[in-house]
Amino acid sequence: MKCTINENNEITSFWTDESAPENAIDCDIGKTIHGTGSPENQTLLYKLVDGKVTPTDAGIVWIAQEYARNRTSEYPALAEQLDEIYHNGIDSWKAVIKVTKDKYPK
Repeated sequence: MKCTINENNEITSFWTDESAPENAIDCDIGKTIHGTGSPENQTLLYKLVDGKVTPTDAGIVWIAQEYARNRTSEYPALAEQLDEIYHNGIDSWKAVIKVTKDKYPK
């Protein structure tokens, strides 16, 4: 795995060895997400420290909140949740939601 870095040792891109540009350097591991935001206003999530890929402060927060992003994508739509409460009650709704909460614990 190769990566390119900026002047702050923040990783701007990850590359396979075959597709890496000439200025890419070896990285110890590859990550699929290197930053958030548009290219001109990007928050970088990893940096290179002593040859090891390390999360930046923003990366630490991003990693810690992964469970919330995963839950959000798997919860039923709000209308479905409200319908579950209306027809079957709060306890039934909690059981439906618990499946996702158990799959992605905090």
